Amino acid sequence: MDTGDQTTYIVVINQEEQYSIWPKHRPAPLGWRDAGKTGSKAECLAYIKEVWTDLRPLSIRGSTPVR
Repeated sequence: MDTGDQTTYIVVINQEEQYSIWPKHRPAPLGWRDAGKTGSKAECLAYIKEVWTDLRPLSIRGSTPVR
């Protein structure tokens, strides 16, 4: 019987304000920090979809207009 992914994830963010998910039981990778959301994979991905509205890295966001 397949019980699916039972892993608890955290949403992580880097200095370019790019988001990803990471297993909660592991330390965040170098250069990434906890963004404050914990949950299932689906919950974390839904959160990212809601908050990450401009996919351009922070370093170019201010220098290029949004179309």
